[in-house]
Amino acid sequence: MLQDGMIALDSDAGKELSFTSDRFDSGSYLWKDGQRIAISVIISKKSGNFRTLAETILSKGLAVHIPTPMGRMEEIVRKAGYRQESQFFEQSGEYVEVWVKESLLTTPTD
Repeated sequence: MLQDGMIALDSDAGKELSFTSDRFDSGSYLWKDGQRIAISVIISKKSGNFRTLAETILSKGLAVHIPTPMGRMEEIVRKAGYRQESQFFEQSGEYVEVWVKESLLTTPTD
């Protein structure tokens, strides 16, 4: 079972999700919060690595959340069927654009 909090490259949790340094650059990280994994910063070394990561996360019954994707990442999430939401973040006291894809194994998160 994956624990809530930061998931670092090559950690046990990272390996379970295919989040490894042979696929992604250092500085990339994930954050698990309940039934969702936020991907705020990610730098893929090769095309297709992000898709594999997202599919692995979804296969574990978790949702993928991408806060404020920019440039190429926004194109990727649009094409992959993510939906755009506005979510309130208590840490900043602001609403943030988040693109979400739910696992077919879970019910939607709030």
